[in-house]
Amino acid sequence: MNQLSASASRLKAVAGLGQQIWLDKLSRELISSGQLARWIADDGVQGVTSNPSIFYNAIRSDAAYQAALPAVRAAHVDPEARFEALVLPDVQAACDLFAPLYLDSDGHAGFVSFEVAPRLAHDAAGTVADAQRLWAAIGRPNAMIKIPATEAGIAALEEVIYAGINVNVTLVFSAAQLAAVRAAHRRGLARRLEAKLSVQRIASVASVFISRVDAAVDALLPPAASGLRGKAAIAAARVAYHDFRNDGSFAIFSAFGATPQWLLWASTGVKNPDMRDVTYVEELIGAETVNTVPDATLAAFRDHGEARLSLIDDVDGARAVLTQLTRHGIALDTIGNDLLRAGLTQFEQAHANLLALLA
Repeated sequence: MNQLSASASRLKAVAGLGQQIWLDKLSRELISSGQLARWIADDGVQGVTSNPSIFYNAIRSDAAYQAALPAVRAAHVDPEARFEALVLPDVQAACDLFAPLYLDSDGHAGFVSFEVAPRLAHDAAGTVADAQRLWAAIGRPNAMIKIPATEAGIAALEEVIYAGINVNVTLVFSAAQLAAVRAAHRRGLARRLEAKLSVQRIASVASVFISRVDAAVDALLPPAASGLRGKAAIAAARVAYHDFRNDGSFAIFSAFGATPQWLLWASTGVKNPDMRDVTYVEELIGAETVNTVPDATLAAFRDHGEARLSLIDDVDGARAVLTQLTRHGIALDTIGNDLLRAGLTQFEQAHANLLALLA
C-alpha cells in the first residue's frame, strides 16, 4: 500500500457525494513521476486545471522542462510558440491519463484545462480563434479551454460553445458575472440546436473564485462586522448553488442530452491563517460541482478533511449574510469587478514572466 492509500477515502468520499476534485497544478514532473496517476487512482482526482502562474513556476523549477529548453529554443523563435511546444505535450499526456475516466463517465469527468493567452482578455474574436486553435492543437475530447469572464470573454464563450468546444470560464467573482456566463453558455447551446447540431458532450464549468473574495471583503469590513469575516464567499457560493439546483430552465437543453454548466470552486487554498486549512473544501461540497485545489490543500484534506453535503446547509442563513454585507456597504459586484481586473493583471504578468523565461 502506498503512503497515500490509508486516508484516500477522505477524498473519494467527496466523489461519493457527487463533487469532482480537480488538481490546480500541472507539470511534466507531475506526470513523469507517476504522481498524477497515483492521485487519480488513490484519491479519485477527476481533472486538472492550469494557468500561466502554474506553468511559470513549473518551468522555472522542473528539471525536465529545463532539460528540454535548448531544443525548444532551437526549434522556435517566438517565445509563445516555445511555451506551447514545451507544455502542450504535457496537457495531452494529462488528458490521456484521464481518458478512461472521461469514457467511463460518458464525458462528464476527466478534463484538463489550458488557458488562452491572457493578452486576449478583451479581444472576443481573438479569444475565439485562439480557443479553436488550441482545441485543435491539443486534439483530445477531454481538453477544456479556459477563457476569462471579461465582457469579451463572455461573448467569446457563446461562440466557442457553438463550435462544440469544452470551456472553463475562469475569473468569475460575482453573481452578475456568473449570470452573464450562464446566459452566454445557453445561447451557444441554443444556436447549436437551431443549426440541428448535437449538444451532447460539450462540457463547461464556471470557475467561481472563493478565497480572493473573502480576502477583499474582510479588508473592508468595519470592526462591528467582524463576525462576517470569512463568510462572504461561502454564503455567495451557497446561494449560487441553490439557484443552480432549482433553475428548471435548462430542461429544454437536457432533453437533447446537454450537460449543465457546473459551478467550479477555484482559489480554494485558505489565505487567512486563522481559518481551518480545508474550509473551502469542507464548506463547498455539493453534487454536480467541482472544486479545484492546490496540492497543499489536497494533502490537507486527505489528512483531516471531512466530507459532507455542505452546500445545501442553511441557504437562508447564507442569504442573511449577503444582506448584512450590503447593510455594511459591501457591494460584492463592485468587488468582483475589482478582483477581475486584478486577476487579469496577475495572469498577464505571469504570462509575460513566462515568455521572458523562454526568450
